[in-house]
Amino acid sequence: MIQTPGLARRRFCQLVAGSTLASRLPAAPPPNVVLIVSDDHGWRDYGWQGHPHLRTPHLDRLAADSLTFPRGYLPAPLCCPSLASLITGLHPHQHKIVGNDPPRPAEAAKLPLGDYTKTAAFREGREVLCQHLDAVPTLPRLLAAQGYLSLQTGKWWQGDYRRGGFTHGMTTGGRHGDDGLVIGRQTMQPIADFLDLTQRESRPFLLWYAPMLPHQPHNPPERLLAHYRERTDSLHLARYWAMVEWFDETCGQLLDLLQARGLAANTVVAYLADNGWTQRPDAPGAVKSKLTPYDGGVRTPLLLRWPGRIAAARSNVPVSSIDLLPTLLRATGTPLPAGLPGLDLRDAPAVAARNAVNGACYTHDIVDLQVPARSLQHRWRVEGDQKVILPTKPGAAPELYDLAADPDETTTLASQRPAEVARLRAALDAWWTPA
Repeated sequence: MIQTPGLARRRFCQLVAGSTLASRLPAAPPPNVVLIVSDDHGWRDYGWQGHPHLRTPHLDRLAADSLTFPRGYLPAPLCCPSLASLITGLHPHQHKIVGNDPPRPAEAAKLPLGDYTKTAAFREGREVLCQHLDAVPTLPRLLAAQGYLSLQTGKWWQGDYRRGGFTHGMTTGGRHGDDGLVIGRQTMQPIADFLDLTQRESRPFLLWYAPMLPHQPHNPPERLLAHYRERTDSLHLARYWAMVEWFDETCGQLLDLLQARGLAANTVVAYLADNGWTQRPDAPGAVKSKLTPYDGGVRTPLLLRWPGRIAAARSNVPVSSIDLLPTLLRATGTPLPAGLPGLDLRDAPAVAARNAVNGACYTHDIVDLQVPARSLQHRWRVEGDQKVILPTKPGAAPELYDLAADPDETTTLASQRPAEVARLRAALDAWWTPA
């Protein structure tokens, strides 16, 4: 019997799908995963975001090749709880790591931070935070069950890298990340060595690249600083901009390491910042960003690249960093733990239907290691272009912003739109009503 080409193709597909032939076809190898996390980085501070001075060619290229969410958000505007949420897919009030440091006893209240970190009270509190992370699934543990190796570099707050489930790492217990903090600033060699190891063992991998960049100290190479000195009268801005470009250079080095080893095609690369930063022009610090509920603190671009598997596109729907864990688990064929609040970012209809994200702000030093609500300062919700901020301070008024018309959140509309505030408050209460 002579079959037409169309019939032959359909017959072949039926055979592959339903016969023993399918079982003999080689399975596609699971993708590798690379998480790139910048530190204290403003959401506008990229060339591809239209910054008038910044040069970020490697991140610009990554954004062009990625499923790009310019309106990504973080569940907390501070590095330790933000990173804990990234690795668990849970909100801080769920994993209980809501601040950078444990409570200070009265006798340590006036100690400099460096001295406080040497006390027994600090070590005991930090151990409780590590135990909170032990109690929940993490991305490295979940992928390890699928045969993945994993490497921690850079920022890591939860003790030894093994506490998070990494098979390899640089941090052995320091507050920020101790030996891991040389990554990017001084060397990329541990990453090159790890990639070579995974290829020798033919194992898929997870790579956590979270350098302390562009985080202070803002001490960029002079070759970069000289360029930005010519573009602003503020040395503080010039230093910060140079730090951003320095971080971009290291991202290029990392992506080149993947490309040189033939790994780029089957690697999911995800990028985001751990919290925002708006550099003061007149002082070393930031304004209306880190540790605040404003977009300067809680907003970050979120990028996902997987050549040939995730189409390059741009979505202006608000999404959250807690969406990354379920996205990466599904991409790697890893079963999801029950109760994850995030979505698979590749599921455009589900993301568009939600069209909202929630978050909270807490004290830098945790008030109570077991009761997250005691450290709470604000809850906030972004729904479409509307954003509500609900403070916990008695007598403090809610704030409401139209982010499309007022992206810098300069004029609250709460008194003009009480019904909208009430509606968004009800949505926040449905998400989490702190006792």
